[in-house]
Amino acid sequence: MASLPYWLPRLVVAVRMWLFARINGAEGIAVPGDLVDVSQFLEVYSHPAAGGRSRGAALSDLFWYWLSPGAEVHQEHLERGPRYDEVARCTRRILSMPRIDAEKLAAACVRDVVPDQIGLVRLRDLVMPVWAEFYHRLVFGHPSTGDARQLIVDNADDVITALKCCGLRHMDRRLRLSAHLEDVLDQVPHDLPTLLDRREQAYYLQGTFFNTAVVQSSEATAHVLMALAADEPLQRAARFDGALDAAFEDTLRRFPLFGVAHRITTEDMALPAGSVIPSGSVLCFSYPEFHDSGGHIPFGVAANRPCPAWHLAPITVKAATRELLDRFDFATTAAHTRSIPNRGPCLITPRGAGARAGARSRRAALVWLRVRDRWEDVGRSITQLILGTYMVWHARRLRLCARYFGDR
Repeated sequence: MASLPYWLPRLVVAVRMWLFARINGAEGIAVPGDLVDVSQFLEVYSHPAAGGRSRGAALSDLFWYWLSPGAEVHQEHLERGPRYDEVARCTRRILSMPRIDAEKLAAACVRDVVPDQIGLVRLRDLVMPVWAEFYHRLVFGHPSTGDARQLIVDNADDVITALKCCGLRHMDRRLRLSAHLEDVLDQVPHDLPTLLDRREQAYYLQGTFFNTAVVQSSEATAHVLMALAADEPLQRAARFDGALDAAFEDTLRRFPLFGVAHRITTEDMALPAGSVIPSGSVLCFSYPEFHDSGGHIPFGVAANRPCPAWHLAPITVKAATRELLDRFDFATTAAHTRSIPNRGPCLITPRGAGARAGARSRRAALVWLRVRDRWEDVGRSITQLILGTYMVWHARRLRLCARYFGDR
């Protein structure tokens, strides 16, 4: 029993991956893999033929299920064409912001949203309201109400919790945000895509900014803070010696925000070795494997749908992290993994309060944190196995993506 936290979670993860592979079938060409090695990763990822996004891949049903509602107008899942072009232009306009203004806005959101926390927190939960507020101000041009911010947090938390198979999706939470956004569309000071109807415009804002942007900014901030919390000298250096930039880059190299990005070939793709990837193939690009080989593409590749916030995200995440480091000391003994399903357990105290509170109580809190996290991982891994298996099966049954394209 005492050894369960050290072997059961790994075993359950292996079983879960085996079950997912069985449920999903043999679809997909792993990159890097037997056909495409790591030296060809960027070449294949950037190839014009690797531009399909959703149509024709059963795997898309799973992503649409987790991103519902509105996956059909989510910028990451739109196929090439006038609709995608207009949506992408709108996203770029909204995200366009001078560096100094972006830094000031991110820092202001931290000051306005994060309370004077003392004790054990989950870093992702701590910062998600910050990013909900940031992207609300970016999209609408004014601060949110507490109720509106909570709608965004409830939506984003539900999306990422389901994506990590730590809980089932709750469409009522997501649809409440959809309805709110549709009601307040006229307050958006930006020209929204004209090829989308009003409901679709609400879905577009929800998926692009209040799902993806909020979730990924929260995950990135939690990863950076976890890395700093586990390394006190690095935390001091990041605070005083300007080492935050390097810490940010290294953290996203070690813990890439994306696991696997899938693309669908729109025509035959000839490889240098003479082999051909046929049109309609599903390419599954593994960010962790590429990063482990020495590569580093935290925001994708420029030639194939890079993250539209590739410029804004590093600026704002670092600005928010600096503001938090100015206010708090961070320490953790919890596990830090790429998918961070534990949401980043951490002990945070106001700057300098840790020394006054006494080293003994701090050590006791960190011991408790380590024990709690290890045992939580046992139950969490079983939960992920059961709920993940169910959601993959349910997504396959609903066939959201296949039915959408089949009806057109």
